[in-house]
Amino acid sequence: MPKKIALQSRKEIADKALCALALRYPKPATHLIHTNAWELMVATALSAQCTDARVNKVTPILFARWKSPTELAQATQEEVEEVVHSTGFYRNKAKNLIAAAKMLESEFNGEVPNTMEDLIKIPGVARKTANVVLFGAYGKNVGLAVDTHVKRITQRLGLTNSADPIHIEKDLMELFPKEEWGNANHRLVWFGRHVCEARNPKCTICEMETFCLKLEAQ
Repeated sequence: MPKKIALQSRKEIADKALCALALRYPKPATHLIHTNAWELMVATALSAQCTDARVNKVTPILFARWKSPTELAQATQEEVEEVVHSTGFYRNKAKNLIAAAKMLESEFNGEVPNTMEDLIKIPGVARKTANVVLFGAYGKNVGLAVDTHVKRITQRLGLTNSADPIHIEKDLMELFPKEEWGNANHRLVWFGRHVCEARNPKCTICEMETFCLKLEAQ
């Protein structure tokens, strides 16, 4: 991001972007199907390098076979790999899911914790997944989950010049009102899928066309 873009200018762009996104998506929510914090955490972990649609086909099978962390903690690596195979990186995902289930049982009484500090202790759970769980399951705006869509859109708008998700999150937390973090997250993801695509952004139908800086995403 060019240095000439002052914080005030970025704040103005951020405010306009939030308004535009709210008009397009008045009722934001995750596309990952879940009924509780455990299911949301697992689904979010499986969504890494995988579409939500694919995850939503896998999780019903997973949760029908192992209904709780207690049950999944007893599963074998091979059993879980077979179920999550189609989500990609299945060996590592299966390993982390079993380890996460065991940790929940041993350290958190089988419950998904509701603090960032505790969540990021869990195998396979970094800030991105933790932010999704905290907002989606507990209604807590602790930060923003920076995925490929959030990164791409905010870079193009000139809201951040960083390629590092942690730094991007920090930049956005300074620009967006805290009460909007979770909803902004969902809206940016949807917008990235529907309009601001990676290779062929649909600028002609974009509400942000008049103020987007169209900077090259990193």
